[in-house]
Amino acid sequence: MAKRKKFVNIPVLTHLAEESHEWPYENPLAPGHRMCPGCSIPPIVNMALLEYGKDVVTGSNTGCLEVTTGVFPYTAWTVPWIHVAFENNAAVLSGAEAAYRAFKKKGKIDKEIHFVSISGDGGTYDIGFQALSGAAERNHNMLYICYNNEGYQNTGYQRSSATPIGAFTKTTPVGSKIVGKEEKRKDLTLIMAAHEIPYTAQANPFNYKDFTRKIRKSKDVKGFKFINVLQSCTLSWRTKPEDAFRVLKLATESLYWPLYEVIEGKFWRINVKPSKPKPIEDYIAMQPRWRHVLKMPEILDKIKEEIYTKWDFLLRMEKLSKELAEDLGFTLDEIFEMSWDEYQEKVKPKLKEKTYLS
Repeated sequence: MAKRKKFVNIPVLTHLAEESHEWPYENPLAPGHRMCPGCSIPPIVNMALLEYGKDVVTGSNTGCLEVTTGVFPYTAWTVPWIHVAFENNAAVLSGAEAAYRAFKKKGKIDKEIHFVSISGDGGTYDIGFQALSGAAERNHNMLYICYNNEGYQNTGYQRSSATPIGAFTKTTPVGSKIVGKEEKRKDLTLIMAAHEIPYTAQANPFNYKDFTRKIRKSKDVKGFKFINVLQSCTLSWRTKPEDAFRVLKLATESLYWPLYEVIEGKFWRINVKPSKPKPIEDYIAMQPRWRHVLKMPEILDKIKEEIYTKWDFLLRMEKLSKELAEDLGFTLDEIFEMSWDEYQEKVKPKLKEKTYLS
């Protein structure tokens, strides 16, 4: 009889935990939560918070993450965690960060504490956007992570502004007169980059090296940081649990979910450029919620137009960023690889010299 192999659920999390000198004992989000099989929220949360270490305060609004990890009297959290209302996660965490700065200034706290907000697209793209934009404008020193499963999945699969055109939800059914959601999805990553916050990024948990590198970058950056992470949902997307990361892989390979990062709205860098992008049809075909559009050429053309237009925009922004970096005497990669203090010391003064007012 063959010896049974030891089952390791998320190998990368095991590796991160073993390599962490600050926090060698347990994951921030412990086993025993109530998330669905195949849900990619747990690896997103653990990968992010393992990089931040134990001195972190996190918070979530009402949503999948909250109802599956903190139903009284149980909790799956091993770090300080705040549950807040749908619309005010960014406001509450920014208030906690402001209180921390006040206590630190008075000498009542002497250690470094980080603040990480983790919310779904319903509470980020829609209901909580005003609090998110306000925290970004005030430039609180915190990270906001959106786990984007493209709908209000916790309450039964309703559409959000992150839901793609043509997708089936309970509020955008498919029939002889309706094709699913009729509007294209909102590009929140682009909107946050337009806030000119210190750091904005788009990530995919399938590419965990890129995702964790962006988390480390956000920890070093001072000020407001936003990372938009695509998260597959087995219930609403109707994918198989074992296909969770396969479908996420296709999202980037088909250019549907490009991986890129932005510094202060000025420097744009694409992190993954597929040499031969996969057809968007391959990505759509894995999702029964969306598969019907393959028989609707007009809708499929709209999806392709959105994806390829946005990809062309990112390529153009990266090209302009390379030109700006060269004008300042750097390569674009050098700027992104600098620490935040180095960026302030070396790049910011030269940026000021390049303005038309100087």
